[in-house]
Amino acid sequence: MKLGALMLKNLLVLILAMVMLGGCASSLVASKATDTSPEIEYLIGPGDSLNIQVWRNPEVSSSVTVRPDGKITTPLVEDVVAINKTPTQLAREIEKRLAKYIQEPIVTVMVGGFSGPYSQQIRVVGQATRPQALPFRQNMTILDVMIAVGGTTDFAAGNRASIVRVHGGKQQFGVRLDDLLKSGDISANVEMRPGDILIIPESFF
Repeated sequence: MKLGALMLKNLLVLILAMVMLGGCASSLVASKATDTSPEIEYLIGPGDSLNIQVWRNPEVSSSVTVRPDGKITTPLVEDVVAINKTPTQLAREIEKRLAKYIQEPIVTVMVGGFSGPYSQQIRVVGQATRPQALPFRQNMTILDVMIAVGGTTDFAAGNRASIVRVHGGKQQFGVRLDDLLKSGDISANVEMRPGDILIIPESFF
């Protein structure tokens, strides 16, 4: 328990340090990666909550949840595939369907309860406090991931952790979680990509 409390304290100190260094040169390794990272548009996934507004037609506006099969049904429009589309792309698709019944419909799709498609989620497995799948966020780093999962367990071999990157050609590379979380080494902070899998092995005693 003392080790866990110490890790949490170090994590909070590290977050404060990053905030203070935010305006400093290059924000070390993480900022460099962020500066050159491509813009990634959010894609709708199963479980996302959608608020669909049809201008001047409230009777066909609705709030729906994307079904496990990736489709939604709204008034006058049945079984539209929503997953792996941006909100704008889905809005244009609904407009095409509604054009049979409404003259020049204007549709806006707003997303809530973000989950994203499974292919873009960040998966954390092994010796994390709360292993889970996380929605990807633009400019997300491994520090953000560790905050979300509550850090590592007392049995984790943090400096033997690795990331499996499945997009852009499958590759696997090591990361230094202990240096980042326990020593506050911000240079060990790396940027995440959609679909990354973080594997945290157990230490050998």
